[in-house]
Amino acid sequence: MTRRKATLGGVLLACALLIAVALRPTPITVEIAHVQQGPLRVTIDEEGETRVHDRFMVAAPVNGRLARIELRDGDPVEVNQILATIAPLPLSAREREEQTAYVAAAEARQRAAEEQVRHVQAEFEQARRDRTRAEELLKEGFATQQTVERARVAEATRAKELTAAQFRARAAAAEVQQARAGLLALETANGKNANLVFVRSPATGQVLRIVEKSERVVAAGAPLLTVGDPALLEVVVDVLSTDAVRIKPGMSVWLDDWGGERSLRAQVRTVEPSAFTKISALGVEEQRVNVVADFVDPPSPLGDGYRVEVRIVVWEHDAVLKIPTSALFRREQQWSVFAVEKGKALLRAVEVGQRNTLEAEILSGLSAGDEIIRHPSSQLEGGARVIAAPRV
Repeated sequence: MTRRKATLGGVLLACALLIAVALRPTPITVEIAHVQQGPLRVTIDEEGETRVHDRFMVAAPVNGRLARIELRDGDPVEVNQILATIAPLPLSAREREEQTAYVAAAEARQRAAEEQVRHVQAEFEQARRDRTRAEELLKEGFATQQTVERARVAEATRAKELTAAQFRARAAAAEVQQARAGLLALETANGKNANLVFVRSPATGQVLRIVEKSERVVAAGAPLLTVGDPALLEVVVDVLSTDAVRIKPGMSVWLDDWGGERSLRAQVRTVEPSAFTKISALGVEEQRVNVVADFVDPPSPLGDGYRVEVRIVVWEHDAVLKIPTSALFRREQQWSVFAVEKGKALLRAVEVGQRNTLEAEILSGLSAGDEIIRHPSSQLEGGARVIAAPRV
């Protein structure tokens, strides 16, 4: 009887174990990654284009008939080489009056600027005498150091105002000279032997683009062609204004997908001070800022206006503790991951430092070599049994 009870008890225990095993949750298949020590680079990725560093838009200096431009795109040019020829149109009565009035206005501005120079010159000389007098009174004990400092500041201020007034006078004189030259060129066109106006190259380089090759009548200021040296290239890329505040001159830039096998290096030269509005591909208005970079590697295969993929390095380190960003998720305002220990998923809060689209720096919460779960599902909870997915 006792033996039969023992056998029955063993059978019941085996059944209970089988039921427990059958009711035990099936392990969840997950993708496993390891916490690593290695380099991390944070970049701002945008699409940019190359452009000639010094490009000159050559325009028509006078109204007239433009002769056919014989140059072609890509032709080399030398400084002062004749690029185009214009036969000035005769002046109408209205144009003569307008040009004469423009010359008179320029001359008036020049006289006003010269008078301003004389006025500021007198104030500067008076400020210098006041400063000398204050220093002498200080030596005799009849003035304070503060009075002398005020006199010195006043003298320095007047000196700067004098310099600015002199620059304005020079600019006004240049305007007068330009206005008189324009009037002379237009008046010459009224004679029987009208002189041709030759448009010359402002620099040595190549013709980048010809706006119009054919003979036609052009207005003063109409663009004719663009000249520049394609060997002197730079990269311009527009970034979001929220990203632009993180970019500083001297930062490294990498250029990809330009047609070559390797990435090209460049360096940020400047971040333009003003932003502009641009409509994104999704129809959203964005504030963008142009970032200009100079090539470090030779850009010989590239030309003006070529498309490139730009990666601006805003932070990098050779040895950080890092994990794939796909393992991170937010829980209660805290970055968290699922670590794997003894076949179970354990929830861990982590402190995240720098990160890019693929990897993130871990400041605390994990150690090198720890196993973590990539792309954790919303059904995964702490303590759940997991099994690593086979590697493909």
